[in-house]
Amino acid sequence: MLKHLILKQWISTSVFTLLLTGLSQFAHAANLPDFTELAEKQGPTVVNVSITQTVHGGNVGFPGVPDEDMQEFFKRFGIPGVPDMPGQPGAPGQGGQDYKTQSLGSGFIIGADGYILTNAHVVNEADEVLVKLFDKREFKAKIIGADKRTDVALIKIEATNLPKVTIGDPSKLKVGEWVAAIGSPFGLENTMTAGIVSAKGRALPQENYVPFIQTDVAINPGNSGGPLFNLAGEVVGINSQIYSRSGGSMGLSFSIPIDVAIDISNQLKATGKISRGWLGVAIQELTKELADSFGMKNTNGALIAGVEKGGPADKGGLEAGDVITKFDGKAIMTSSDLPRVVGASKPGKVSAVEVLRKGVVKNLNVSVGEMPTDAAELVPNVKPPAKVEPNKIGLTLKELTPQQKKKINGKNGLVVVDSTGAAAQAGIRPGDVILGLNNSNIQSVDVFNKQINAVPAGKTVAVLVQRADNTLYVPIKVTK
Repeated sequence: MLKHLILKQWISTSVFTLLLTGLSQFAHAANLPDFTELAEKQGPTVVNVSITQTVHGGNVGFPGVPDEDMQEFFKRFGIPGVPDMPGQPGAPGQGGQDYKTQSLGSGFIIGADGYILTNAHVVNEADEVLVKLFDKREFKAKIIGADKRTDVALIKIEATNLPKVTIGDPSKLKVGEWVAAIGSPFGLENTMTAGIVSAKGRALPQENYVPFIQTDVAINPGNSGGPLFNLAGEVVGINSQIYSRSGGSMGLSFSIPIDVAIDISNQLKATGKISRGWLGVAIQELTKELADSFGMKNTNGALIAGVEKGGPADKGGLEAGDVITKFDGKAIMTSSDLPRVVGASKPGKVSAVEVLRKGVVKNLNVSVGEMPTDAAELVPNVKPPAKVEPNKIGLTLKELTPQQKKKINGKNGLVVVDSTGAAAQAGIRPGDVILGLNNSNIQSVDVFNKQINAVPAGKTVAVLVQRADNTLYVPIKVTK
């Protein structure tokens, strides 16, 4: 009898517990976001953007693929190891003939009079841009301007009374917040996908001017240029890139904050071009190894790897090896912070710059210049001389000729003619130009080798290397 009563009580308790669990799960499900209203109201503000482009003979093509130009996709979306497409002589991708390709992207209306935002890579080198609205009307669009550095383009169609988006404030976004995208993945118009904000202010390689919003929203080819919405139905970003090993979404999507895009679009609308602040420095991230080699206690700041002769930074007293910790009163925690802060400065403005130089804090005033468009040419590869022994870290070096010095603005440097051992493992290769060692400038091959020989085994040195138009400090651990 006792057993029966205990069992009966246990069953009643279990049923009650299950009921409570079910009600809790129902309540939790009831609190999930409802995107139906967002889709109904904002769907008409999103457009399909298709382009026709002439591809010249000799380029590898992907004909017949009804989404964004796959070459651009592979380049921007980081898919490694993509082979060239085979073809027949004279066919697209084999050279000899020009051919037309079509590709698709997305965009959204920011002005009732026909102004539309999309990605620069969607309309890049387009012969014709066609915009298809939610109501199936089609218009030829004019490219007002495009900025490759931020991947923002402004286009316009001749139409009035169009539904337009509401612009939100991406600075108010929180990690974990729900967001949604609308676009045309693989040509499937007005497709909505949803997810959460995974990170904010994300810096990507070669994308120094955009603090990307990272989400796990499913973004695929054809979504590029489409809007990212918050739950209030406000646009907070433009979907621009994904990281993928498969060609499709892997839960790593990156959007341009809408405030960055609107600033770009306003400049394009007003002048047709973008004006950015410019210092004339090459920078790199401070690693622990580099910080140790400079005697620093932390890795905060942007390390100057090179200063353009006659540029704003040069005139303001900045030097290679300086670490910029503040610019115009704003803290610079990582190297990716600096281009955004400087780029947002008005050319001609005098800005206060705080740097750490050889362990000492210095305050300088620099007049910000306007960013030029042309990149500099550098030193070609050279052949190694006969019977020259590598130094302690595996470098065989040669002093620059007067002609080569001119190409790097008269600076002293040493051409790497061979790289082995620790130097090769660190990534230094023939044709690189050595400009400095730690905080010291280059004097000659003999002086450089003596300085290296004086470094005890186990210590790390920072070698300033110039390759093409880029300069970079490379940490090398001395092993001998």
